[in-house]
Amino acid sequence: MIVVLAYSWPLTDKLVTLGEPQLVQTQKSNVCFHTRLTDEVETVKIQQTLSLVREAGATAIVEYFPWAYVEGAQGQLNWYHSDRIIDIAHQNGIEVIARIGVVPTWARYAATETIPADGSDRTDTYLPPERYADYANYIEAFTSRYQGKINYVILWNEPNLALEWGFRQVDPEEHVEMLRIAYAGAKRGNPEIQVLGGAVAPTLEPVGSPNGMHDLTFLERMYIAGFAETYDILSIHSYGLGQAHNIAPDTAGLNYRRAELVRDLMVRYGDGHKQTAITESGWNDSPYWLHATNPADRIAQTIGSYQYAADHWAWNTWVCTWAFRYPQRYYSYFDQYAFVAPDFEPLPIYSAVQNYTQQP
Repeated sequence: MIVVLAYSWPLTDKLVTLGEPQLVQTQKSNVCFHTRLTDEVETVKIQQTLSLVREAGATAIVEYFPWAYVEGAQGQLNWYHSDRIIDIAHQNGIEVIARIGVVPTWARYAATETIPADGSDRTDTYLPPERYADYANYIEAFTSRYQGKINYVILWNEPNLALEWGFRQVDPEEHVEMLRIAYAGAKRGNPEIQVLGGAVAPTLEPVGSPNGMHDLTFLERMYIAGFAETYDILSIHSYGLGQAHNIAPDTAGLNYRRAELVRDLMVRYGDGHKQTAITESGWNDSPYWLHATNPADRIAQTIGSYQYAADHWAWNTWVCTWAFRYPQRYYSYFDQYAFVAPDFEPLPIYSAVQNYTQQP
């Protein structure tokens, strides 16, 4: 039975209808993908991508919902793109963890500042403190609109990297202040929403680096500044970087089990009762990248990462692997993170994960 949505999207490609609600058939509830539908134009391709996610046995996705795409002009909200993704994911029985970022041009400047004609002197990750309330208002509108469909939101991404903090010196205390205001906005929109905070990039940047800050140092300073009051679930990024999934963590090195060092910080600061979610992870099999591995090993490490988390990390919910499918090729090592090609050809790693999720 085909059911047409009660409202219609202003499609320019072809009519897309949603069928009856689906359920993900899986034996591995922690398998999750980080999708990249942010810039997917055609609705039918969004639908095809999310059908493949469901057929792979993944229970959840992390998807990026840029603030700038919805509120390009202050107070004028266009939900077209996010509506499509969320409705199609919901129809496929997939939990959506919504990552919210990208600052609109108007919000990169305080109200007292003059915005240049092209806004080119501020990046889309620059949010001045005077605009924290505007970000919170948008988060409130988002969580309110999607109540019943979106249960999890990630506030900001990798704030310990300068490029994600407007190319300024990163500031964990200031980031906590932003989270405090945005968290309140999320709860105003939906008191039951689960806010994911943290999402720091695994990095060993030394003190004073213009590029960023050591992830564990950044997180510790956040906790000292009151971070625990600004999130419900900790978002962790934990990549393999060519190493086996079961290599022990080391403060001087980066690997998948670095997540355990982050967990240790949580416990030390009294947050051991909260859960975590690995919202970015994965291995790469590019023959041209220093931190890559070979295709067979990538499959083994990816599946091993799901199983290791299930066996050893009772405090963790999902392992969301980067990245399911890109709308187009990057023609760089980045392409070798994908599970499905832009033309929808499933890669060998897709089939391997699909087989894994169906095994008891």
